[in-house]
Amino acid sequence: MAAPVVDADYRKEIEKARRDLRALISSKQCAPIMLRLAWHNAGTYDAKTKTGGPNGSIRSGVELKHNANAGLEIAVGFCEEVKAKHPKITYADLYQLAGIVAVEVTGGPSIDFVPGRKDSLESPEEGRLPDARQGAKHLRDVFYRMGLSDKDIVALSGGHTLGKAHKERSGFESLPWTTDPLKFDNSYFVELLKSDSKGLLKLPTDKVLVEDPEFRRYVELYAEDEDAFFTDYAASHKKLSELGFIPPSSGIKRTMLTKSALTVVVAVGLLLWLCYSNFYEKSQKPQLDN
Repeated sequence: MAAPVVDADYRKEIEKARRDLRALISSKQCAPIMLRLAWHNAGTYDAKTKTGGPNGSIRSGVELKHNANAGLEIAVGFCEEVKAKHPKITYADLYQLAGIVAVEVTGGPSIDFVPGRKDSLESPEEGRLPDARQGAKHLRDVFYRMGLSDKDIVALSGGHTLGKAHKERSGFESLPWTTDPLKFDNSYFVELLKSDSKGLLKLPTDKVLVEDPEFRRYVELYAEDEDAFFTDYAASHKKLSELGFIPPSSGIKRTMLTKSALTVVVAVGLLLWLCYSNFYEKSQKPQLDN
């Protein structure tokens, strides 16, 4: 499918869909699974092969059956309710918008959203998403493959402030990571630094954030400073939601920059030509004795 034409009408449709998503997520209290849908659709990106990523392919029967995506058919179904009202919007845009709205309606930071993602049904091979049973090397392998950093790993892990594990989907005990799994704040990091958090979940990929020195420095920062976490989370989430996606506005800026640069080159060339012509003309005039 061709990329959508992101004109004024498309942007208006995006804003209408945003309002519908706010209402749906609030009424169904489904922010955690909508955020998970957005992450799992984007997190398959491979920067080397430029495959996977936030292209809406997670809706395919093949990809939904990947082990890491167990239960996400619920979120896909919720999004279909919004898609039915706004058929012009691509699934790729809709799923990423849903993740952003999920963060915002639960008290998290505002995240810049640029529309224009192209839909695809070409699913990547299974195994590109993080395995919560593994450690630091695995996390880095997965996130570096996407083109993300250690700071992105820790900041995005903070999204576990929402929701809980479901044993029937992940095999892990059905526990939340925080005491209020429908509030987006920095409590995930606060709990990580506690030696004992009874009744709360700590997976191997959570624990490694404290055990690894590079990861831990961000955990300590975010546990102490929620504003710093919100700032970094918003930036990391935006990067994740745009993996492999060149926003239309970027193309416009590049075109404008190219035109501006060309104008400067032409102007400089003309100025040099005029200076040379003037010099040459003077050099050809006979010099009069005093």
